[in-house]
Amino acid sequence: MEDNAALNNTKLFEIAWEVCNQVGGIYTVIRSKVPSVIKKWGVDNYFLVGPYFEEQAAAHFDPATDYSTPIGKAVLEMQSRGFDVHYGKWIVSGRPNVVLFNPYSVYDKLGEIKHFLYQDYHISIPDGDELLDKVAAFGFQVKEFFHYLCNNGFCGTNTIAHFHEWMAGIPIPGIRKSNLNVKVVFTTHATLLGRYLAMNDHEFYDHLPFYNWEQEANKFNVRPIAEIERASAHGAHVFTTVSEVTARECVYLLGRTPDKILPNGLNIQRFEVLHEMQNQHVQIKDRIHEFVMGHFFQSYSFDLDKTLYFFTSGRYEYQNKGYDLTLEALARLNWKMQQAGSDMTVVSFFITKRPFYSFNPEVLQSRAQIEDVHRVAEEIKEQVGKRLYNKVTTASGSYAFPDLSELVDDYLRLKLRRNVQSWKTNSLPKVVTHSLVDDAKDEILNFLRTSNLVNHRHDKVKIVYHPDFIATTNPLFRMDYTQFVRGCHLGIFPSMYEPWGYTPLECLASGVPSVTSNLAGFGDYVVNNLPQHDEQGMYIIDRTDGNFHRTAEELANMLFDFVNMTRRERIALRYRCEEASMHFDWSNLGKYYDDAYKLALER
Repeated sequence: MEDNAALNNTKLFEIAWEVCNQVGGIYTVIRSKVPSVIKKWGVDNYFLVGPYFEEQAAAHFDPATDYSTPIGKAVLEMQSRGFDVHYGKWIVSGRPNVVLFNPYSVYDKLGEIKHFLYQDYHISIPDGDELLDKVAAFGFQVKEFFHYLCNNGFCGTNTIAHFHEWMAGIPIPGIRKSNLNVKVVFTTHATLLGRYLAMNDHEFYDHLPFYNWEQEANKFNVRPIAEIERASAHGAHVFTTVSEVTARECVYLLGRTPDKILPNGLNIQRFEVLHEMQNQHVQIKDRIHEFVMGHFFQSYSFDLDKTLYFFTSGRYEYQNKGYDLTLEALARLNWKMQQAGSDMTVVSFFITKRPFYSFNPEVLQSRAQIEDVHRVAEEIKEQVGKRLYNKVTTASGSYAFPDLSELVDDYLRLKLRRNVQSWKTNSLPKVVTHSLVDDAKDEILNFLRTSNLVNHRHDKVKIVYHPDFIATTNPLFRMDYTQFVRGCHLGIFPSMYEPWGYTPLECLASGVPSVTSNLAGFGDYVVNNLPQHDEQGMYIIDRTDGNFHRTAEELANMLFDFVNMTRRERIALRYRCEEASMHFDWSNLGKYYDDAYKLALER
């Protein structure tokens, strides 16, 4: 696809549920890829198609004023036929053209839509499932859109429609049945059935060849989605997925071997700070220090200059995301550091999403109280500064350094003493920052209770479990997630099931080393393509043999080695991380998409 003439004569549509609609990882894939795609294809040959939801569109979508283009005319025609369809620009880097369909606008046709899906393609969508209803309605409109384009001569040139994930895949069998002149590419970013199976079977990959997809889909009540995935995979001219790891499950669960692997990249330029990297790390680390002081120092203190911040984050899937393995390895690390007499402290954050009532009042109170202490300290600093300056400049005779304690008013001394005393406590620092809805059944908390890893003074590894995603509105951290990552020292993501895994890649782009597993698509790609990955801060643990305790020990040893690095070694590693991240820029990984499109045109 390096041939510009071929590009100029081809129109590319990417259809995804997460265009102008932030739900999960596919939003990052599509959004981050836009600038490099437009650079290659040109803004007039590239279009994104997604659902229209008013709240999301208000922040992400800029309506068009010019409808004179073929796509604009198609949108006007569909509007005249009663479809609620919107045309304009997505407000992201590159400003791509987007067409958005409101699923609710055809809800009066849902019964008919579902009838033909079952009659023609054996896709059975039940009544009353909100997501499936929206997906079916959206898919019907997208199919009608391509019908209109082809019936009006638009598809005379090469037209490629690239559908991402099952939520966008419903139009595929209809496009093929009508024999439209559209080359179809379908990418599954993960099979839903695979996700459910992996959550419930520790030996998922060993058992893959023996699953009966229909029985398992019925068992987990995901039959309609499995049918959509299979119809999309089999209907596409070119079937793709994001990693070799996911390709294996596609063979057995979807019944088709992917034609191409399309690894996920990032727009690395968005993360780049080059020489500023270490300065940014230090600045944000200081803000994490503020949280840690408020959270821990009311009970006891430790040396922040000898403290490392580890974190793990993502969807709450206790085994799939490797939270069970991370906890076991941290418990072993705690013991290893105690046995070695280490003077270091590790604070490990678990950032995920769980049902909660509110912030833990004691955690919020501690944060507020240390801020009171800080304000009084600032008042004292200002008062001492002014009085010290006046005293030394007006003193007669030889210079003598004054007694600073005499320069502080009694009321400020008393105020500071009262604030410190009301803040200090003899209870242990909280493990979880929020009041969870089902505290007694939470797997992370139950592990910590069983292993007694509950932030004792003598523990070298401290735990902060934050059951909500980090945002600037969060009163505990007051920063966004990407800033938080930059302030940490190591990310830990030893997934047992992860089709790709953006979290270690985001770490890499922020200059933060990370650990992942070779059962994650990203880890598998790194092992096969980057032989010096350890030296570049990409640590990969082997989870293929299913031996949990061996893997936990391997991970604990990795973490122990990291703790024992010197500060100079960690800084050098940060620079090598950010340098290595350029490999994953879309300017490099876009070639895999080009190969898939070339294959689609040939077919």
